[in-house]
Amino acid sequence: MTIHIRKLAAGVEDIEELESIQARKLRDYAMVFTDTRNTPKRKEELLDGGSLYWVIKGQFRVRQEITGFEERMDDEGRKYCLIFLKPGLIRTQLKAQKPFQGWRYFEDKDIPRDIDERSPEGDQLPEDMQSELRELGLL
Repeated sequence: MTIHIRKLAAGVEDIEELESIQARKLRDYAMVFTDTRNTPKRKEELLDGGSLYWVIKGQFRVRQEITGFEERMDDEGRKYCLIFLKPGLIRTQLKAQKPFQGWRYFEDKDIPRDIDERSPEGDQLPEDMQSELRELGLL
């Protein structure tokens, strides 16, 4: 069974900033990753088509396919985990998410669906308006 991860993009203002951060990682390290203190225990389910869903400013906005994990140790002897991601952000339907720390597992039944430029909610309406319309059940 495929599962996913939801993670806050702490300090990130918008999708363009996340793209810039990831482009820098790809240039400097030849890979895209995020790090976390706790290593996911359900790695096999995550690697079976799972994605990391980014929460930016209280809304799910984009996702990336998870491609691998690597446990490491910092200079002070604390363990952490790198989560490797497929380059490129896939926009998702906006969906509100209350704050949480770290990351959480996310099942298929709860994920926001992908959107593209051809969909009615693509880039035609501002994100805040899309969010408000969705909350009212109009989109």
